[in-house]
Amino acid sequence: MMIEIMKYANYISGMLIAILLFPFTSCTGNFDDLNTDPDAATKATSTLLATGAIMGIVKQPTAKSFVQNQFYSKYLGWAEGFEDAQYNGFGRENFDGYTRLKDYRLMGDLSNPQDSAAYRGLGLFLKAFLLFNYTLNVGDIPYKDILQGANGQFTPKYDTQKDVFIYLLKDLDRAYELMSGATDFTGDPVLGGKHAKWAKIITALELRVLINLSGKVDDSDLNVRQKFAQVVARGDLMESNDDNLQLVFSSKEGQMYPFNHAQNKFTLYPIVSTTLIDILQKNKDYRLFYYAAPSAAKLKEGLKENEWEAYPGIDPSEPLDYLKDVLSKGEHCSLNDRYMYYTPGEPYIVVGYAEQNFILAEAALRGWIPDPVTYYKRGIEAAMRFTADHTPDDAAYNHGMKITDEVITNFLNREAIQLTGDFQSDLRKVMEQKYVSEFMQLAYIPYYDYRRTGYPDFPINPETNMNSDQPTKIPLRWLYPTSEFDHNKKNVEEAIQRQYNGDDDVNAVMWILK
Repeated sequence: MMIEIMKYANYISGMLIAILLFPFTSCTGNFDDLNTDPDAATKATSTLLATGAIMGIVKQPTAKSFVQNQFYSKYLGWAEGFEDAQYNGFGRENFDGYTRLKDYRLMGDLSNPQDSAAYRGLGLFLKAFLLFNYTLNVGDIPYKDILQGANGQFTPKYDTQKDVFIYLLKDLDRAYELMSGATDFTGDPVLGGKHAKWAKIITALELRVLINLSGKVDDSDLNVRQKFAQVVARGDLMESNDDNLQLVFSSKEGQMYPFNHAQNKFTLYPIVSTTLIDILQKNKDYRLFYYAAPSAAKLKEGLKENEWEAYPGIDPSEPLDYLKDVLSKGEHCSLNDRYMYYTPGEPYIVVGYAEQNFILAEAALRGWIPDPVTYYKRGIEAAMRFTADHTPDDAAYNHGMKITDEVITNFLNREAIQLTGDFQSDLRKVMEQKYVSEFMQLAYIPYYDYRRTGYPDFPINPETNMNSDQPTKIPLRWLYPTSEFDHNKKNVEEAIQRQYNGDDDVNAVMWILK
């Protein structure tokens, strides 16, 4: 609730304690040290707050909850029962994440002078990461007036989405300035507190923010084209998959991949969609054999697991009864076993090198920077290598179609994927390859990209579409939280009136989409 969100006090958050009890050790020894510190549960420090804050954005839910964002992005169908997300049922956003903001600020306030730059830079990055996602989901949000509880302000006004983006870019510029000039810090269970790596992550997030302003390139207050080029020119771009902000899993209890069968009773129900499989099939992309399992019905017909025709896609917008029938007959492709029976699975990427390159490629297509082909192919290669590098060399997971250096080279030279200089055709290819790379990864970004560019094509079935007011369209946004109407009614209603003529509707067009 917003009235609770804006109260600021020195405290140890319940989420932080829960995370510290969670047995994760991604890549550093610091996390183990924190868990054995006898004072860790009794006092807040910048180190502990950093651990909780970072884990708060990388840790994922398990079982069905882990894959539900895949329904919005049309990667998967689901044949267990009715899922609103599969049929474009967009409900209400929640603003629970605002409670984290006081941790982010406290992290900097409690830091020593020598550590201050790193923790304050990290706090600004985390703030921008959170609020960027909120504004993409609903439109206008509180930004400038948040965390003013000490001044008696518990019902913050909503900033326009344009102003929110201005504040986001300002905070990310400051975050980069602080982090690039900082020293390494403690409490980071993911990147080991390496300030140079965090500077790259901050840069990549700023590019993500800017590409979402592609429809506002002529706004002189934003100067999107020039700003994008400036961020690229300052350097500190990710250079490989080693720079990813990602959570690595293992075979240890409590550290397994979120969809692993040992903690998941829903492994039977995912159905890999035509949206994904059709792109993989038309380009003869070996990732098909790493993403999906062959259809049992096709194998029974005599096809082999290394044959393309053994992998049919299913339209996820088909009625549930149809999907259940397909499932019962084995006419679909399930998820590849590596997601369910290889306990480490693959790392979960929050900000990644491949994504950065596809963003750069799109920006180059739009004329903001040069050389779209180079960035496009770097993105494809990075994505293919990520899949290959995190999959055992086992026919159970690659179905005899191993991704090798030769396979990658041949794919990059394949005529079907080459950019030709036609903007719409090239944009489609970039967005399709970005889409393929983000399977079982970056939550909701493929939906945001579809909403913004129209690519790739998402299936829409008026007979099953829960968007009853516009059954031939996919909703454009989520609704504002009920808690806002309970505790910040005047300001949320003012924002809805200003943006949407008073109608908090899933089809209302937010500023960045106009």
